[in-house]
Amino acid sequence: MDDSGVAIKRARLRSMQRLATLLLVLMLSLLVLSVVFKDVHPAMQWLQAFALAASVGAIADWFAVVALFHHPMGIPLPHTAIVARNKDRIGESLGHFVEHNFLTVENVVRKLEQRNLGRTAADWIGNETNADAVAGQLCALVPGMVNALDDDDVRGLFARTLGAQLDKVDTASIVANVLTVLTAGGRHQALLDRALHGLEAWLKVNQEAITARFGDASKYTPRVFDAFIVKKFVAGVVGLLQEVAASPEHDIRRQFDAATHDFIAKLNTSDEYRAQADALKRELLQHLEREGYYSVVWSDIKQRLQADLGSEVSVIKRHLREVLQKLGNGLREDMLLQEKLNAWSMQIIETLLLRHRHQVSGLIAEVVKGWDARELTEKMELEMGRDLQYIRINGTLVGGLVGLVLHTAIGLI
Repeated sequence: MDDSGVAIKRARLRSMQRLATLLLVLMLSLLVLSVVFKDVHPAMQWLQAFALAASVGAIADWFAVVALFHHPMGIPLPHTAIVARNKDRIGESLGHFVEHNFLTVENVVRKLEQRNLGRTAADWIGNETNADAVAGQLCALVPGMVNALDDDDVRGLFARTLGAQLDKVDTASIVANVLTVLTAGGRHQALLDRALHGLEAWLKVNQEAITARFGDASKYTPRVFDAFIVKKFVAGVVGLLQEVAASPEHDIRRQFDAATHDFIAKLNTSDEYRAQADALKRELLQHLEREGYYSVVWSDIKQRLQADLGSEVSVIKRHLREVLQKLGNGLREDMLLQEKLNAWSMQIIETLLLRHRHQVSGLIAEVVKGWDARELTEKMELEMGRDLQYIRINGTLVGGLVGLVLHTAIGLI
């Protein structure tokens, strides 16, 4: 609770204490007046009976209320300052009360069974406002986590973990498996078609550059002759490419297919190929470490995360919000999944209650035991003291009425 809330509660407590005390002073004053003027009028005996009993009731209830939290008038009488002296026992009793009256299967599980927790969760997370709030909270955690990480440590972690894992990779087997997937069903022929079309387009676009390079290599032939040769060469190659692209059974296609399968087989069986693949892998790892690519990767990831999450139109937040909404909407429509989620939740909650509710009780007792007695007393007095002043007020008025009744009864005897 903030200081303003504490100040308000303290002011209300003091106000009620003054009211109850003023009522006691009033009763004592009436008692004095009734004694002094008891011979003036017969009614004074009734006032005296009322004021006397009311004063006794007010003083007794004042003592009872004060004794809960303090020693009355600072005198350490027995059975006073009850809260402070019995703090540990109060904590144990509170923990025991919570354990056996709140954290029970009957109170918690049976109550939750009346609600469709799965549907409730789906409706909540499927709401755009809620999904946006959750996504915002999750995204807000990322910059702090990223900034808390030391750059050198992260780079070292990349180098140790990523490099170590890549070093264990069987490069030849992985390449063979990838190629097997790519060639399944003749997919590699589609790649060949793209390569043929790409090469054809490149030759047509760069024909003049090829002519120039041919002329530089053949200094003693006329330029017109160079252009003619290159034109015929390009036309021949383009024609061959088009012929291969148009014919699914072309010999070059069969050679490409055979070469691909032979390469895959050698990757799986040839020690020479496997050694070459491992050598290329190690050279790559050495290059990555030498050129500081791990540092570059981490810096790039960090900058991109910070830039995106700092933007008002964060892509990460938008995607996360959409995922949460889809999750909620999907759960809302899937009644079977809701039933499974509800059953699982109830089982988990029941297990946790039976296994850990005693620990909750012990935690409450330990927490209360660790509190400062004076601080606990002040907190409890602020929370309960104002209402307890009504005991003093009621004791004063009820005591006075009881005094009148007793005085009347004695008079009738």
